[in-house]
Amino acid sequence: MEQQKLRQWTAAHGTPQQVALRCRIVLAAAAGESDVAIAERLSVNRNTVILWRKRFSDEGLDGLWDIAPGRGRKPTYPIEKIAAIVDATLQTKPAGMTHWSCRTMAQNQGVSKSTVNNIWRAHNLQPHRTETFKLSRDPKFLEKMTDVVGLYLNPPQQAIVLCVDEKSQIQALDRTQPGLPIKKGRCGTMTHDYKRNGTTTLFAALETLQGKVTRVQISCFEQFSALKTLGATHLGPWKHLCASAQDEVSV
Repeated sequence: MEQQKLRQWTAAHGTPQQVALRCRIVLAAAAGESDVAIAERLSVNRNTVILWRKRFSDEGLDGLWDIAPGRGRKPTYPIEKIAAIVDATLQTKPAGMTHWSCRTMAQNQGVSKSTVNNIWRAHNLQPHRTETFKLSRDPKFLEKMTDVVGLYLNPPQQAIVLCVDEKSQIQALDRTQPGLPIKKGRCGTMTHDYKRNGTTTLFAALETLQGKVTRVQISCFEQFSALKTLGATHLGPWKHLCASAQDEVSV
């Protein structure tokens, strides 16, 4: 019965090679071969043959699968260094940057960038990724969204589209809601919009035919008024106006 099991393990593709070698040693010993002959035929040391014959005699089939403590490849870096890299990734940020990269973390911790990459992959850390979230509280959000999407799906004839971005770099910016920090298996989160804190912003429109520039300097809370002023100056009466201002959409 035991010999049949040993032959099955030896022939199975999923058996680890070290276990298959131990099975061959035991089978050869059961066939009456000497330790020297087994060692020579299997290209192993004679002490190895003696070890696994004794292990099989003492522990049976289960003993062939045991791995002695301290065997195998030793980790390149101690557990303390790995924990320090993981903790630095989760709790700190590099000076002047939004997140760590493999190279900046490797330089900071005195290891290679491939080591940092392997540790991040093992702990499912992705500091370069963030997820945005925002739930509108506008009771008319659905009809406004439908109106805006409808302009793209079925635009009116002779329509003009203005792309306006109001993100002055001199503003004291902050997210409208607190985000969640990065953790193992989850990206950091933040809202897509900011608190503007009432900072003055400059809007301008260029009339390409005349080379004329119209400037409007207002508070960021009056973005909608600025668009109406520019529209009245250059386009006449508005049929549709879609503006994003302070987390709400006005149509």
